[in-house]
Amino acid sequence: MCGIVGYVGHRKAVPIILEGLKRLEYRGYDSAGLAVYGEDHNLAVRRAKGKLRNLEDTIRLSPVDGSFGIGHTRWATHGRPTEENAHPHSDCKGELVVVHNGIVENYLTLKHQLEAEGHVFRTETDTEIIAHLIEKHFSGNLEEAVRAAVAELAGVFALAVISRADPEKIVAARNGPPVVIGIGDNEYFVASDVPAILSHTRDMFFLADGDMAVLTPAGVRLSDFQGRPVNRQVTHVLWDPIMAEKGGYKHFMLKEIFEQPRAVRDTMMGRVGQETGRIFLDEMDIQPAEFAGFRQVKIIACGTSWHAGLAGKFMIEKLARIPVEVDYGSEFRYRDPIVLEDTLTVVISQSGETADTLAAQRHAKQRGSKTLAICNVVGSMITREAAGTIYTHAGPEIGVASTKAFTCQLSALFILAMYLGQSNGRLDESTSRCLMQEALRIPGKLETVLAHDAIYEALGRELHRATDFLFLGRGQHFPIALEGALKLKEISYIHAEGYPAGEMKHGPNALIDEKLPVVVLATRDASSEESRLLYEKTVSNIQEVKAREGIVVALITQGDEQVPKMADHIIEIPPSLALLSPILEIVPLQLLAYHIAVRRGCDVDQPRNLAKSVTVE
Repeated sequence: MCGIVGYVGHRKAVPIILEGLKRLEYRGYDSAGLAVYGEDHNLAVRRAKGKLRNLEDTIRLSPVDGSFGIGHTRWATHGRPTEENAHPHSDCKGELVVVHNGIVENYLTLKHQLEAEGHVFRTETDTEIIAHLIEKHFSGNLEEAVRAAVAELAGVFALAVISRADPEKIVAARNGPPVVIGIGDNEYFVASDVPAILSHTRDMFFLADGDMAVLTPAGVRLSDFQGRPVNRQVTHVLWDPIMAEKGGYKHFMLKEIFEQPRAVRDTMMGRVGQETGRIFLDEMDIQPAEFAGFRQVKIIACGTSWHAGLAGKFMIEKLARIPVEVDYGSEFRYRDPIVLEDTLTVVISQSGETADTLAAQRHAKQRGSKTLAICNVVGSMITREAAGTIYTHAGPEIGVASTKAFTCQLSALFILAMYLGQSNGRLDESTSRCLMQEALRIPGKLETVLAHDAIYEALGRELHRATDFLFLGRGQHFPIALEGALKLKEISYIHAEGYPAGEMKHGPNALIDEKLPVVVLATRDASSEESRLLYEKTVSNIQEVKAREGIVVALITQGDEQVPKMADHIIEIPPSLALLSPILEIVPLQLLAYHIAVRRGCDVDQPRNLAKSVTVE
């Protein structure tokens, strides 16, 4: 989950590396460092514990310069977050340095072997093993030394390496975590993610597992770990660099929350026939007849994407009448799952590089299932391995706590549910047209929800001293209760739990007292009898909470006259179809979590112990 940046070219490397690391701090912020090859023909290394500003202060006091180098921002997986354990790491002589994202699973065995050969270790990290392995194999050609070293590594890794003895060259390698190569004007970049280099080039390509890239001022050479040449298609990234900046907002998270109307609109655009409601999914290696023949859907995801998958289960089962199972990526392949040939496996990942989800995808493919990705990053590993992809158009999401990616995933799942229903004949044109007309109104309704931010801020001021929260929902609202609780605990460090409202009597009632805020999702769809029944049962749950003196924060549909008479606090959203209501419901809960976290003085964009892209298990 660490961030890597490298540059080789005609400009000063340090400002470029620092700028890139700043854009990658969401991937880790326990420590940071860089190394450059200077005019004195030596490698200069600067490292600092804590956030990137500490490294900037170190460089200000002890400047370094050079035209090629590598940098790193760390999320600690092996070794304490100290300056000593910060990357880059060097060999015994300081002749070469390595930055690394991943985990070396056989590091102890390798360390004992290298120590027996005379190598001296200075840190607690597994990354230092790699530097000494490369030193062991180095005989003048850095590329060949790296190739020999990675052959001995077990685990997952993304590497960037430079050497004083083989200068003006960066060697990058991938086996698991993402590596993107940027192509500029006689200059070249390596990074963990697109935003790091987006202000310098939009032309880039992702390495695949087993790829090695050699960057020099003359260009980029690609090969596999065995030395055979490979080719990767260059992608022109359409993200505007400004999209990766705060744009006047206090935090990236707040900016990204307010981008949701645009993001949801962009995710739907081009995929729907507004007059007919017909869904169009292009660039699929899954034929329409195959979509018509699927008899089961498995959804695999982690974290927030898993909550989106739970909501998607309701959408697909309702509109396509196909049974859906939702699995955690980290659990799926360890339970020997039953995957039939007529099963569609849907993998959901914002980054497209989530290690657990990717491993589960490969497991499903091995069992004969077609896989379809819902993803925000073009060219990422999950999309390359899928038979088809529904790209969300959220744009870069920098805040660690996912917001706009979630609502775009919900939108993509609704599109997929309609497509499956249309393919197997469960969804006729008249119903499709009505559904799509409602879906296309969602961005405007999101703007209405966001216009009431003052209400959520006032609620945050009222509730920020609470030590626990309970979130309750029924049916398609239950996944949003889970996601609302996750957002609060992620960024405010308040213990919060999402629960099915119907299960209150089976435990949660014991927690309720006059100090416990209980957020109840009590919206309703006037056109749905099922929604009416869920609403009536949820009203009973509110009465249960009030009978125990709990603090009720009720999320309701505009025009509701019943719940406001019972609840302590009210949040209103515009009316919508029941299946689309989760897209509207989550936004007030995101803002409530945000304002509570700000009140508590928490680091909203970079919550402790978390990182954006979970690229190791």
